[in-house]
Amino acid sequence: MGLNSGNGGLLRSSYAKAALLGCAVFALGACSSIRESRGFINDQVLTRSVQPGIDNIRSVEGTLGRPTFASQYGNQTWYYISSTTGRKPFVRPRIDAHSVLAVRFDASGNVIAVDRSGIDEVVYLQPDGDMTPTLGRERTFLEDLFGNIGQVGAGGPTGP
Repeated sequence: MGLNSGNGGLLRSSYAKAALLGCAVFALGACSSIRESRGFINDQVLTRSVQPGIDNIRSVEGTLGRPTFASQYGNQTWYYISSTTGRKPFVRPRIDAHSVLAVRFDASGNVIAVDRSGIDEVVYLQPDGDMTPTLGRERTFLEDLFGNIGQVGAGGPTGP
């Protein structure tokens, strides 16, 4: 009987050690950083292969794919944006790496410039208070509700 109780105590002790070791491994895993890539996957070989005077819209699209977004005004410019964030569990993410590749085209669709920028040109904006300032005057609820009574058609001609 003494032999069985000794093995049971050893068995319980080894289970406790295994459980403690499992909890420690789980706790260390929970503290590791979570890394996420967002946007364009920045491949240095492909991005360096785009050359001004050699490439055009079709070759850039074939090499890099469709851009993250394109300019709406002026010379046509395609932007490829890539960022990598890291965060600990339950903490706001922070940007570890950020890059923007801007490919500018002329009117005939040929590449005229390739510009690269990084996290050093990122601007962080802080909101100013709880309200966004707007132009105009402040109106009360009742002014909003009854403000246009008598305004519709008041400036038009009256009668035939």
